[in-house]
Amino acid sequence: MARNSENSLLFGVDKITVFTYVILVFMGWLNIYAAVYNEEHQNIFDTTQKYGKQLIWIGTAAVIAFSVLLIDAGFYTVFAYAFYGFILLLCILVPFVGREIKGSKSWFGFGGFGVQPAEFMKFATNLALAKFLSNENIVINQQFRLRLRDIIKNYKNTFIALLILGMPLLVIKVLQDETGLAIVFVAFVVVLYREGLSVGFIIFGLLATILFVLSLIVTQTMTLIIVLGCISLSAFLFIHRTRKNLIFVVLIFGAACGVVLGTNYVYEHLEQHQKGRIDVLLGRGEVDLKKEGYNVNQAKIAIGSGQFLGKGYLQGTQTKYDFVPEQDTDFIFCTVGEEWGFLGSTIVILLELFLILRVIFLAERQRSPFSRIYGYGVAACLFFHVAINIGMTIGLMPVIGIPLPFFSYGGTSLWSFTILLFIFIKLDANRLLILR
Repeated sequence: MARNSENSLLFGVDKITVFTYVILVFMGWLNIYAAVYNEEHQNIFDTTQKYGKQLIWIGTAAVIAFSVLLIDAGFYTVFAYAFYGFILLLCILVPFVGREIKGSKSWFGFGGFGVQPAEFMKFATNLALAKFLSNENIVINQQFRLRLRDIIKNYKNTFIALLILGMPLLVIKVLQDETGLAIVFVAFVVVLYREGLSVGFIIFGLLATILFVLSLIVTQTMTLIIVLGCISLSAFLFIHRTRKNLIFVVLIFGAACGVVLGTNYVYEHLEQHQKGRIDVLLGRGEVDLKKEGYNVNQAKIAIGSGQFLGKGYLQGTQTKYDFVPEQDTDFIFCTVGEEWGFLGSTIVILLELFLILRVIFLAERQRSPFSRIYGYGVAACLFFHVAINIGMTIGLMPVIGIPLPFFSYGGTSLWSFTILLFIFIKLDANRLLILR
């Protein structure tokens, strides 16, 4: 009897994670129905409408989930690089042979359906990164040095890991112009930190981000550079004034100036709608609420109008009259806020966070480095999506167009998140094995 149970499909599968996934998918389906509700097509199973199509995606996602669980766990580590190379190749090919949707040629068309390979690049990158970092000879450098000799000598593995993350980022951004999907790969830096990357790199990145934002807010570039110079000089005066420290301060000042000058150069070469989104987020100049500020303003109105308990299911006026564009995809959280209110929004956020924390908990109990690293990649990717998607609907993040996991309409998005999560569920079910 015990042997039969061990050979069953669900043996070792974390049912709490699966149950949370099912709840999120079901709630997402109900909200898609509310977001695009059509009184002439009230049947939620009507496949001519988006909510009916989403049900098909959910059914196929269930098949995919079971298929992932059926496959031996060792398959994912053996073919990790193959997945990465194949899907990266598809991402390179799609701008040349794909279908253009909403100004981006990043979809393969199959009749009335479309598949976006960039979505699947997330789980493929996670597999490749886990495969590389789980090698017993791979050690991510734990110290933060700026000397060229140390960089060449000690950071080889770090560079390779960053290259695994950087290649899909560049391909998706440069060839497909999908900024939102591209920057998701930055989230995997969390995995490198968990595996020993110095916190100095994280601090350096945060400071560069702060400086990037300040460069956009402070219009006088020279003023900002002078302030940076004064800070650098003060730092040097308060530390041991040696040649080594002087070189360190000069390098930091040079890097800071590079960020400042580079920021203004990049901003001036952005497309107009991208500049508008940045201006809306940072409050630069006067924002036209009928143009670049329209989406965020209407999203805030929709969420705020829900108050504590919401207007009730299918009773949202902002939702019903299509005031918020893309309300079934990128701005699906507006429907939650308007119809379910603060209480419902909190429940959704807590469910998403619970799933992320559950994945981290499961990752920490893995015996296999591959499984642990992959688990942290899943958590990082999910957290990035949740934070950015919800943040942009309430005006805390720029509008970059990424879906809310398991909620937003779309088959490719649901499939990719399902594969990403269920591979880890399968790895966890086989956690007593050491996978490399």
